[in-house]
Amino acid sequence: MSVFVALHEQGLSFEIQTVDLALKAQHEPGYATRSLTRRVPTLVHGGFALSESSAITEYLHEVFGGAVPLYPAEPQQRARARQVQAWLRSDLMPIRQERSTEVVFYGARKPALSIEAQAAAHKLFAAAEGLLPVGAEHLFGTWSIADVDLALMLNRLVLNGDAVPERLAHYARHQWQRPSVQQWVQQRRPPL
Repeated sequence: MSVFVALHEQGLSFEIQTVDLALKAQHEPGYATRSLTRRVPTLVHGGFALSESSAITEYLHEVFGGAVPLYPAEPQQRARARQVQAWLRSDLMPIRQERSTEVVFYGARKPALSIEAQAAAHKLFAAAEGLLPVGAEHLFGTWSIADVDLALMLNRLVLNGDAVPERLAHYARHQWQRPSVQQWVQQRRPPL
């Protein structure tokens, strides 16, 4: 999602090629030779292929700049945005397992969170409340790609109807209305 949003925010034209993860198509030779990590997404730009969403968004930010910066200009804020992205991709696994993106993009409803997922949710809320200034619509004063990633993690809970502090739920709903995010949300998806 964040790569799609980043490409739109940068105003870049691109082509999407669907990879069927259920059939493990990311391990087929055609894809595996381009994707060093055999993960989705993989950006192919000229003869250069790059996997891992945050690496791709950083590359897009550095190479294309664009009308809308993907990362904050100030080095400490930029580092914090990258920290948020790395953390959201490497931690909070109980939330990711119990609130998959099926909740977000298909409207699936899941049962109550386990004790482990509740603890992960409280960790998420504490970090998000510490990062997001009171009354702010963005983490770093203006929009960044880290806002998309944080909103996605929060919306795993919000869109399932789980209890989320109202300030964070409002932030996640606001981020979800960004046109580039809505373009991703409205994408046609195969049935579950």
